[in-house]
Amino acid sequence: MNSIFSIQHLVASSLYDALRQSFFPLAKTRIIFTDDQKDSNTEHAFKYAIHRINRDKILLPNITLLYEVQYITSDDTFHTTKKACKLIQSGLVALFGPSNPLLASHIQSVCNALDIPHIEARLDMKVNDREFSINLYPSYELLGQAYQDVIQYLNWRKLALIYEDDFGFIKMQHLLRSSYNIDVLIRHATPSTYRTVLKTIRGKGYNNIFVDTHKENMDLFLRTILQLQMNDYSYHYFFTSFDADTFDLEDFKYNFVNMTAFRIVDFEHPLVRQILGDMEKFQPKGHQIVNKMSVIETEPALIYDAVHVFARGLHNLEQGSTLRIANVTCEDEIQWNDGISLYNYINAVEFHGLTGKIQFKEGKRTNFKLDVIKLKQNAIDKVGEWTPTGGINVTEPGAFYDGSVPNVTLIVTTIEEIPYVMVKKDNITGNERFDGFCIDLLKVISSIVGFKYRIELVPDGKYGAPDKETGEWSGIVRQLLDKRADLSVAALTINYARESVIDFSKPFLNLGIGILFKAPTGQPMQLFSFMNPLAIEIWLYVLCAYMLVSLTMFIVARFSPYEWNNPHPCLSEPDYFENNFSISNSFWFTIGTLMQQGSDLNPKATSTRIVGGIWWFFTLIIISSYTANLAAFLTVERMISPIENADDLVEQNEIAYGTLEQGSTMTFFRESKMDTYQKMWRYMESRKPSVFVSSYEDGIKKVLDGNYAFLMESTTIDYFVQRNCNLTKIGGTLDSKGFGIATPIGSPWRDKISLAILDLQEKGTVQMLYNKWWKNTGETCHREEKSKESKASALGLNNIGGVFVVLLSGLALAIVIAILEFCWNSKKNAQTDRQSLCSEMAEELRFALQCRGSKQRPALRRQLPHENGIMQMINKSSSAMHFESCDS
Repeated sequence: MNSIFSIQHLVASSLYDALRQSFFPLAKTRIIFTDDQKDSNTEHAFKYAIHRINRDKILLPNITLLYEVQYITSDDTFHTTKKACKLIQSGLVALFGPSNPLLASHIQSVCNALDIPHIEARLDMKVNDREFSINLYPSYELLGQAYQDVIQYLNWRKLALIYEDDFGFIKMQHLLRSSYNIDVLIRHATPSTYRTVLKTIRGKGYNNIFVDTHKENMDLFLRTILQLQMNDYSYHYFFTSFDADTFDLEDFKYNFVNMTAFRIVDFEHPLVRQILGDMEKFQPKGHQIVNKMSVIETEPALIYDAVHVFARGLHNLEQGSTLRIANVTCEDEIQWNDGISLYNYINAVEFHGLTGKIQFKEGKRTNFKLDVIKLKQNAIDKVGEWTPTGGINVTEPGAFYDGSVPNVTLIVTTIEEIPYVMVKKDNITGNERFDGFCIDLLKVISSIVGFKYRIELVPDGKYGAPDKETGEWSGIVRQLLDKRADLSVAALTINYARESVIDFSKPFLNLGIGILFKAPTGQPMQLFSFMNPLAIEIWLYVLCAYMLVSLTMFIVARFSPYEWNNPHPCLSEPDYFENNFSISNSFWFTIGTLMQQGSDLNPKATSTRIVGGIWWFFTLIIISSYTANLAAFLTVERMISPIENADDLVEQNEIAYGTLEQGSTMTFFRESKMDTYQKMWRYMESRKPSVFVSSYEDGIKKVLDGNYAFLMESTTIDYFVQRNCNLTKIGGTLDSKGFGIATPIGSPWRDKISLAILDLQEKGTVQMLYNKWWKNTGETCHREEKSKESKASALGLNNIGGVFVVLLSGLALAIVIAILEFCWNSKKNAQTDRQSLCSEMAEELRFALQCRGSKQRPALRRQLPHENGIMQMINKSSSAMHFESCDS
């Protein structure tokens, strides 16, 4: 249009002062119309509309419309204005067009100045109301709302926007300013850059493409799509053009490419079919307006309706008043008095035309309807509609991303891993050579969603992780990014890095990272295993208690006067007294009661009896606890495990540990911010030789070889542990995640697969498949389960520490009682000997602190308190007899 060879024409249709060959009275008027192209369908539609109105005996029975055509270049605003003023000066009642926005603005300013109705059929980007303007094209604001509604319905979170000129970019402003959270990639494209722009969009992973290009360049744009092989179901194109019905989409039908657009002409409406049928019969130009598929383009349809809008407004004006033609000129700027009346009548027109219901408010079209059309296998069909008041209403929800489309075979990439995907050893081809949990799940999902599939193993045998130097993905993720696969059904973990480049369904299994280790062996027989029931510190405490009680018994017995006995009861005044609790006897008394054998030594004083009683209580608890725990140690086989959790792995250097190479577990440790996991990653990364393995089988083999812990998914650990009694799971899971079915970004299958997974989980189908492959295979290991409660462990201070407290309290009480006894006896002796209490206590204390003569002490020549009454009753003669008797 901007080429120097492209032209626009002014078409003037007027009532001349000529005598018609009819009985109708004459009327004079001038109509100026501008078109974009000489001899175009739009011009033919305008002429046909004039012809049909002139033949109508009801619409304008007293007026005949004639036309004359003038052409101007599209960039010549000066001459356009001059020619418009020249035609206005010759007399007219309305002016049509042009479709060029720049020229239309100049024409509009002239019409506003002279009060001449201006009838248009183009997209007007001006938000403000234009006086004397009648526009049949949907308004800019409402059209933007329609685009926004359809994007929200399609649930596009990411799209690429291609525009060819500035007006196309402005048209999308409502979409870009929307509060709807969407990632938009904007690219300007011309016919020379279509290929480059589309390659960029494909490289960035945008599958939803919003296209605003010129209609005449659409064939080149579609061919470029075919050349770049962007013509499969994974792409969805939305065209802003209302003429998608006229595009040649034959090469796109059978690849199930999603192509959607709006259409303003409802070809299914009976009135529209009747008008197009009459138009097609009109010769010699009718067949040029309507193509072979009985489809009319939007611009000719709008021009046809514009002429009828003007004719109906003119008819209504003629019914109420007489139209007075006035000679107005651009130089005088004198307004046409009847122009405002004609404008108001036109603005009030309501009828159903080719472009649906036509109604205006302040010159802007309102209450119109846009059909939502979509490419199907046979043709483009209407699947819904949009209205300003009702929004979008899709009458065929299955038309978008319909998984039941026949003859669709999806490429499913996977990786061999027990029990998820296993390859049969038999000579079988196709999908039947695969078996496993994921294969069964894929069969069920495909039957629900409705697609066929072909399973292929990933070439490099990896799940996929970005290279730390180049950032390039490997494994399954690479296959999906390169569009070599449509789905991935495997034990593929959902994580942030993968989710940023591909899409995942809802997780079908929830799991975490666990530690696989070799099962510990039974504890070997030990010579001193009888000491295991008590912890080593308890044995040391018992030894200290034994020493402390023995010494306390010895000291308390020496202080207490009631532990000093007469070795010769027949002698009333012996030379010395004996104490049975010497150092050796005190230790013997204590060890005897500890061994529950007893002793011939019996304490007599209250203080010593307290010491003995407390010690007996202590030994009762200790011996009972030892006996009970010894039984547990003799009946329970204790297992030795050098590690219990991830912290134990970090704190030691003897056991190596690693993960699957290029897997999600490796990515977890590499990206983790926790100190423990960062230390583990630094260890695994720097370890030589490498602790990473290429497959789960290699990792399990290293575990069975010993001194290696394998970090892997907990579900896989459960599978192998249940089938190999030499393997065990250490601790709990280190994180929480899930397995999902992966698709390329924007894939139409993701949402339907997610719904199918949720349905299968609610019905219990997923759990049934899990039990089938994990528990009901007949290969499980029948090991003796030992609960944590049945495992014997050494008693610690927390278990029996209270008995030590009781022991110490008893010893303290005994010492206090011994001191009281000492003081009481010293007081009585001082009264008997008639000496001071201090000197008596000093003498007794001096002897008690002597280390020599611990068993005997010299007797003081005084009567003991308990002998006072007895000795007074014995006479000397009887005493001599008794002594003789004792001597004999």
